[in-house]
Amino acid sequence: MMDKERNLRLVRITYWILTHWLTLFLVLFGLFNLLPFVAPVMSKLGFDPVADVIYLAYAPLCHQMAHRSFFLFGDQLMYSPEQLPLNLTADLTTNTLALKHFTGNEMIGWKVAWSDRMVYMYGAMWVFAAVYALIAPHYKVKRISILAFVLLMLPMIADGTTHMLSDFNGGLFGGFRYTNDWLAGINPIALPEWFYVGDKLGSFNAWMRLASGIGFGIATIGLIFPLIEAEMQSNSIILATKLRHYEESTSMEGENKQSYILDK
Repeated sequence: MMDKERNLRLVRITYWILTHWLTLFLVLFGLFNLLPFVAPVMSKLGFDPVADVIYLAYAPLCHQMAHRSFFLFGDQLMYSPEQLPLNLTADLTTNTLALKHFTGNEMIGWKVAWSDRMVYMYGAMWVFAAVYALIAPHYKVKRISILAFVLLMLPMIADGTTHMLSDFNGGLFGGFRYTNDWLAGINPIALPEWFYVGDKLGSFNAWMRLASGIGFGIATIGLIFPLIEAEMQSNSIILATKLRHYEESTSMEGENKQSYILDK
């Protein structure tokens, strides 16, 4: 009897998860997006061990380089390499590690635990998941086509790949994606130098990461969520039927038992 009740409880929990999966995703993925911003708050409040745990937890997911990350509680939201209190060299590995391990200080603020690209990518996913959650109960949302998915992902692939090639071939501060001379040469509109050079907020590189992050969010949610929703609904219907049959059989067993006692 105990095993039967335990199995029934497990089925009910599973059914609840299947019918509330989108809410669970928004809460859990929202926390996942929020924690990188908690790290600089903890540093500001003096809880460095807590901040260090968050930085360490997100380290495998991102390069965490300071010149491509947001800072909180400082004069600027982002800083160029020259503005950071670091002795950077011409060595790619040394610079990468130095920028990754630098988390900030009282003068310039503290670094968010992952880069601006990650903020845009996963932030866009959460936003479009929330939009999907608002629309899905009222309209049947069809998944986007594979072609649309690929086209939306192309800016992310192109931007990420060219940045990687640029960093390995010309270094973090000398590659073609850091100076963007190629863009200045073909752009008919004369723009300030700061738009082309570096990764600070407002630069070409920053705008590219924002645009490609939004494309990533739309592509991921648009392709995957309608498929997940269909699967969850199908399984929840099956479980609901099993639960109803079990409750009906349990009710009949109770009535038969009561009838037997009365007959006695």
